[in-house]
Amino acid sequence: MPKVETFDKELVLKRATEVFHDKGFNATSMQDLVDATTLNRSSIYNSFGSKLDLFLECLKSYQDTYVLKVSEILQSADNSLHAIELLFELYLHDTLKDKDDKGCLITNCISEMANQENAIVTFLKSNQKSFIKLLEELVAKGQKESSINLSRTPNEYALYLFSSIQGFRTAGILISNKKDLQTIANTIIQTLI
Repeated sequence: MPKVETFDKELVLKRATEVFHDKGFNATSMQDLVDATTLNRSSIYNSFGSKLDLFLECLKSYQDTYVLKVSEILQSADNSLHAIELLFELYLHDTLKDKDDKGCLITNCISEMANQENAIVTFLKSNQKSFIKLLEELVAKGQKESSINLSRTPNEYALYLFSSIQGFRTAGILISNKKDLQTIANTIIQTLI
């Protein structure tokens, strides 16, 4: 009869995510994951598959956390422009809270892994596509509400916002001054008004 593994999967994913976030995928060893999760190697392989499979689960869990945060923002916003402002406030808050200057796991993954593994590329492209679609819908709604200008199409502004958010998250690794980060966010948002 096969041995049944019993452990808190969410806790294991949280600990593994912390290791991948600290070291990146390539610098994380299986021993690092064993040490962090307190699972033995065979339990990790049996439960998650390869290191890459575990990393993908960590990325999805990290993504789910942000999807929830963004959903809460969208529900609390007065209008589309306000929702975009609140998105930047979320990223500003998370950047300032990140005392180790690790940055965003997904943004870091783009820099480290976007051209190395097909499964990672598929995940990143799917994440990008859904986020750009959300931004495009926000912009289109904002243009109908007259809170966002009509100088560009919703798609053009969505692409601009997506790349601006990626840049903002990357800049936040080196810039920890709240005033400077707020200036960057305000400048990006001003383009829409």
